[in-house]
Amino acid sequence: MVVGGGILGQAVARELLSRRQGARLAVLEAEPRIGAHQTGRSSGVIHSGIYYEPGSLKARLCVEGSRALYDYCDAKAIPYDRSGKLIVAVEEGELGRLDELERRGIANSVVGLRRLGGDEIGAIEPYARGVAALHSPGTGVVDFVAVASAYSEDVAAAGGTLHLGTAVHRARPLADRLLVEHSRGTTIARQAVFCAGLWSDRLAVACGAPADPRIVPFRGGYLKLGPAEAELIRANVYPVPDPDLPFLGAHLTRNFAGEVLIGPSALMAPARDAYDLRRARRRDVGETLRWPGTWRMMAHHWRAGLIEIRNAVSPASFVAEAARMVPALKGAKALPGPAGIRAQALGRDGKLVDDFVVHRTEHAVHVRNAPSPAATSSLELAKLIADELDAA
Repeated sequence: MVVGGGILGQAVARELLSRRQGARLAVLEAEPRIGAHQTGRSSGVIHSGIYYEPGSLKARLCVEGSRALYDYCDAKAIPYDRSGKLIVAVEEGELGRLDELERRGIANSVVGLRRLGGDEIGAIEPYARGVAALHSPGTGVVDFVAVASAYSEDVAAAGGTLHLGTAVHRARPLADRLLVEHSRGTTIARQAVFCAGLWSDRLAVACGAPADPRIVPFRGGYLKLGPAEAELIRANVYPVPDPDLPFLGAHLTRNFAGEVLIGPSALMAPARDAYDLRRARRRDVGETLRWPGTWRMMAHHWRAGLIEIRNAVSPASFVAEAARMVPALKGAKALPGPAGIRAQALGRDGKLVDDFVVHRTEHAVHVRNAPSPAATSSLELAKLIADELDAA
């Protein structure tokens, strides 16, 4: 059994059935459609592997995963745009961090990565300005829901079944099986993989996994440029990120639909599905505030938190951040864009977990932290998870 029908859950189901031909496998998805949460609410960027600490799971699986994903899309005739990305240092004080990103990209074998001087930036993005930049031609954009749907078709072709509208409430070991309680009753499974995203920690703890790390939801809101301003951006323009945070700052993305988005913000959310900030859930807020790591994180990152609050309430402030890289956007008007919730794992020590985390319990494997670049890495991450289940 696989719990969670997003892009990672479908990739895991597909991988398991390729290894265990003829096995009975069910995918349980709480929502009435595939990709209702993180899969369908991202910018759709296929990352190339620049940002991640060499030797980490993210570094290895993103580089290998992006290659595998492009090959898969070619094989399945899923359209994508390998549009490239610029990471722009707008002032001298950012060059040290740009140097570190270049070091990581080279160590991670990112294909085609090259350093640009300030006078070379315009050849890639005519309206971008900075003192230096990194260009990643292998970065692209795709519709990840289309990819997840193709994975699901592979699962069905291999004999697996998808059960939409089936929310899993809890699970517990039962002799040599796992008893899974869900909205349609109970199911006894020999083994299960939980790719439950925003609810992954709750289900893992119910199966005997440690409470650490806890999922703390961060709402990422985007702005959308109007047609005239959107013409100023060819592909993807990113700032040099804060190395202490797993977020990439206010960047410009031309998504697969052709829209240019500014964002996302990173605001602690009052519910694990607070796509509209007016939605709050007492349990979600309580779990966030009772977690010791929350207060330690806020004490350490309070300045960044104030900036995120400012950007969330002031579109002009968000546009001004983007205009640091593309001065022609100064004063531009932007419309409200899409919003997503990042299932960010937070340790008891207050550190935002910056790598994929997989825990094993009796008869089960739990994906405890799989934010970006999990979608990019889905085919390769699924292999790692299947290996864990094979070893269980």
